[in-house]
Amino acid sequence: MTDLLFEQPLLLLFLVLALGYALGRVALAGVRLGVAAVLFVGLALGALDARLALPELFVRFGLVLFVYALGIGSGPAAWTSLRRSGGRELLWTVALLVGAALVARGAQQALGLPAALTAGLFCGALTNTPALAALLERAPAAGQEAVVGYSIAYPMGALGIVVAITLARRLWRGELATSGAARELDVRFLQVSRADAAGRTPDALLRESGARARLVRRRRAGAWSLVHPHEALEAGDLVTAVGLPAALDTLEARLGGRSLEQATLAESDLEHRRMFVSDPSVAGRPLAGLRTLSRFGALITRVRRGDLDFVPDGRTVLELGDRVRVVAPRAQLAAMGRFLGDSVRALSEIDAVSFGLGAALGLLLGLLPIPLPWGGVARLGPAGGPLVMGLVLGALGRTGPVVWQLPYSASLTLRQLGLAVFLAGVGLRAGAPFAATLFAPGGLGLLAAGAAVTLATASLPLPTARPPPRPPPAAAP
Repeated sequence: MTDLLFEQPLLLLFLVLALGYALGRVALAGVRLGVAAVLFVGLALGALDARLALPELFVRFGLVLFVYALGIGSGPAAWTSLRRSGGRELLWTVALLVGAALVARGAQQALGLPAALTAGLFCGALTNTPALAALLERAPAAGQEAVVGYSIAYPMGALGIVVAITLARRLWRGELATSGAARELDVRFLQVSRADAAGRTPDALLRESGARARLVRRRRAGAWSLVHPHEALEAGDLVTAVGLPAALDTLEARLGGRSLEQATLAESDLEHRRMFVSDPSVAGRPLAGLRTLSRFGALITRVRRGDLDFVPDGRTVLELGDRVRVVAPRAQLAAMGRFLGDSVRALSEIDAVSFGLGAALGLLLGLLPIPLPWGGVARLGPAGGPLVMGLVLGALGRTGPVVWQLPYSASLTLRQLGLAVFLAGVGLRAGAPFAATLFAPGGLGLLAAGAAVTLATASLPLPTARPPPRPPPAAAP
């Protein structure tokens, strides 16, 4: 059997993937390893026979798939967070990594560990696969020791995060329950009855109240129409609003009160329908720039991205795979479907031109030499180059006709597949030295060192972080 697997690397790869995913579904104390189980299956098979290994091209291909898709998917959120926090979160992250590195250095000196094993321990304790890939690229000769350290510390790294989250939930049980009690979007019928609300535009009212909500329909003189953000409301208008309950409480207090007249909405010519954004010409553009919406007399009232529903505004950039709720005159819904694409099949396909071009640019970026102040050069390599390029292109969204973003489901699939192939490759290669190191004297010390690095990083924010703020009570009209 081992001779067959040695001669057929594709068979070996798919066997490791199948067994790894099966093992990853098994829950131990409520915790599942998930795709990380592929690494341990690879280690087990690699320990049986040192000849069982995947070609280097397989491993690098999986790595590039993972880091580039990760960068593309994380780009918008990463740059938005950087602009919003002014770099504070980035500096805090750097401080945590420095603290973890100091703990790892202390473990190295206390246990007399080799440098490569310590570096792998550091990567595994933080469950940082791209860092391991960069380490393997930087020091290929030390690859086995680094993977051994990574593999030993990885389980404790995953468990440490679970422990930190459990502590946070116990410390802030009341606050987290209050802030997360209602995350589903709600719809309310509100009456414009306050004198200082009449004559104000919806945009102005939302800005003044700070409510993250959207006014959708308006009934005036018995007729229903869509709310225009720059058209003033009048006293007696009945409007429908969508948002989280706390935001709707604030908006209700600002407008005047809630209305019980909900059944009359059926008399309107307006209808709503869920549609998928699958047309590349729409993706990557903010809602305010989609003039076709006003031409069709349509309004997008909510966006579902992945498993999250949120209320959009004019700055919201649509992405491939978004499922949006469109409110429009009944006769225009079919045209809106053609405009957005509304095709599940199109979302299952990947634009090979943009994906291949972006990944190629990332690999070229990884080859560029970066001069160091103290002499010598560094390179981002096949891990850092595609990751950085993915973050940049993901934040851009599109460049002219080229849409860099991936459909949400396709992005997740590529990430998981790439990570699984990479972990299978490094696990098979390090199987024999992993077993020899773990069961040798001092193996338990390595486990303890990995746990110390993880807990130092995961628990340090707990005393200084603040729980989510409770929503303010609605002001009296």
